[in-house]
Amino acid sequence: MKTDPPDTGQGTRVETLLGDSDNDKTLLIVDDDRPFLSRLSRAMEGRGFIVTAVQSVAEGLAAIAQAPPAFAVIDMRLADGNGLDVISELKARRPDARAIILTGYGNIVTAVTAVKLGAFDYLAKPADADDIYAALMATRHDKAEVPENPMSADRVRWEHIQRIYELCGRNVSETARRLNMHRRTLQRILAKRAPR
Repeated sequence: MKTDPPDTGQGTRVETLLGDSDNDKTLLIVDDDRPFLSRLSRAMEGRGFIVTAVQSVAEGLAAIAQAPPAFAVIDMRLADGNGLDVISELKARRPDARAIILTGYGNIVTAVTAVKLGAFDYLAKPADADDIYAALMATRHDKAEVPENPMSADRVRWEHIQRIYELCGRNVSETARRLNMHRRTLQRILAKRAPR
């Protein structure tokens, strides 16, 4: 049974942050992109979350059945189904949970639907740990602000190429084929530093 937190003079803030997030920082991350899942898990553990990281809808549902977390970050498209199934199960088992949907650029409309079905917010990939943390900890009354220094189009492109390169096991030829790009062009891009 949950007890009321001591009165710190910040009662309003405590209530808006999901019953004082210091008490329950369990976080489920569901994403089939293994390098991203690993990086995000480490980053969120560094921010004080107790992370359960899984790669499929089935594993996500099993984790929720075992212990519904206070927070979740769920990829929309997974190898064995749709992240909306995980969101629905989480909201059924723990209505106060905050779940963020991650989506590719082509799925924004579906992500808005996910918010209507119970997701707290959605973020377009590639999203970094700071963006995800801010979305998880925001109050419902917060309005998304335009980032002070948004990623440039060149940086978004570079991040996408790096992600595909990692998914292809750092195989330049396979990455070039999947990106429909000449191998030498890709090698030049990979040799450069990340754009700002």
